[in-house]
Amino acid sequence: MNNTRTYLIEALIGLGATLIIVTTLGQYMLNESSRINEAQAKVLSAQLDESMTLYAENCAVCHGLNGEGIGATPALDNPALVTMTFDDLYKTISRGRFDTAMPAWSKEDGGPLSDYQIEEMVALIQYGDWNATGERVVNLGLAPLVPFTTDPNPALFAEVQNLPDGLTLQTAIQIFASSCVACHGADGLGTGIAPALNDPAVRAKTADELTRTITFGNAGTLMAGWSNSLTGEEINAMVTLIQRWDEIPAGIIPAPNVPIPTTAESIALGSDLYTANCSRCHGPDGQGTPRAPSLNVKGLLTTTSDLALQQIITSGVPGTAMPTWGDRMTDAEIQAIVGFIRQWEATAPEVAVPAKGGGGGPPWLRNQTTTTAAQQPAAGTSNSTAGQANNPHQTQQAVTQTTTLDWRILLLAFGALSISFTLIFLGVASLRRKPPKMDKA
Repeated sequence: MNNTRTYLIEALIGLGATLIIVTTLGQYMLNESSRINEAQAKVLSAQLDESMTLYAENCAVCHGLNGEGIGATPALDNPALVTMTFDDLYKTISRGRFDTAMPAWSKEDGGPLSDYQIEEMVALIQYGDWNATGERVVNLGLAPLVPFTTDPNPALFAEVQNLPDGLTLQTAIQIFASSCVACHGADGLGTGIAPALNDPAVRAKTADELTRTITFGNAGTLMAGWSNSLTGEEINAMVTLIQRWDEIPAGIIPAPNVPIPTTAESIALGSDLYTANCSRCHGPDGQGTPRAPSLNVKGLLTTTSDLALQQIITSGVPGTAMPTWGDRMTDAEIQAIVGFIRQWEATAPEVAVPAKGGGGGPPWLRNQTTTTAAQQPAAGTSNSTAGQANNPHQTQQAVTQTTTLDWRILLLAFGALSISFTLIFLGVASLRRKPPKMDKA
């Protein structure tokens, strides 16, 4: 009987354990799909985060801040690319595209990216957020700060019509202003990313050479082919412009005022950097001080471009107290300061009201009564009368500061006396108190 009961208990325990195992495995199997999806989402999120930085460091200069493309360089923010197969995108990034400005990025083909990094770039194209990517580019200070488009000077543009074949030259000038100035600069004088076209060496090339370069691009450089963007007549007009650029009035294609792109993060960084490095001389709100001029004033902000402000901060102003910050800050930090300063333009006053005293130092040190060299009495003049007759306002200010100091001293003295009298009172009271009587043995 006991053996039967024991066997029955063991069987029930085994059955219960089996039921628990089966239930657990079943629940795990039911949750496996969502678990895999969550794991894949985490991997994709990490890949997209890393790929945005890779894009900022390697691709934004050609494909634009938000993947919109620059000039003839195609846009990556393109629905057609999202539907491309993984293998096609991987091969294009890895090996580049022959006879275009797209180089090979794979390490096996001489590029800087690993296979995993190329996979991350494919993920960015297929699943990425281009607005977030643009913010990453800005926050890293890698936004392509080149003029994208500009408008020809109207007066000079009208003069071109009087030149031989003037209408063709005008067509080319408009094309250059809208599509080429981004890389080749104002008046075709070149930038840091592309050479000058307004150059005797370029003018010496044959029409066939120039046509071939514009049509098919220049492999190994940022120069893409324009055959898909320009007609044959337009390409011929560009060749004419390049060969006759020495006849074109200087200044006809000016550099536009290109604002430095900003994000909430970059503006916050600019605010911190300005407060730490600039406010002492230019004032907490850019209103200026006796040490440095106002930055928060309508005249300056409406006539000075962001690129000019960046250049001033980077190189300083010779012959003034404005130092060179380019060797102390990164380009990203300087651009953040420019973006912060640019915020003032909407509400900037017409006339600046400089802050007093240079705005430097913590608040508790700004109203010290320490006598400066400018306040020292002249030789042979008593301290009590020096400067009072000449500057009543200064006298009144000194009186106010002295009064503030005396009030603090009086408060401390009152506290000290109160404590002293309290201690004396307690001491006298303890002396008057009768000592307790001793019990007789």
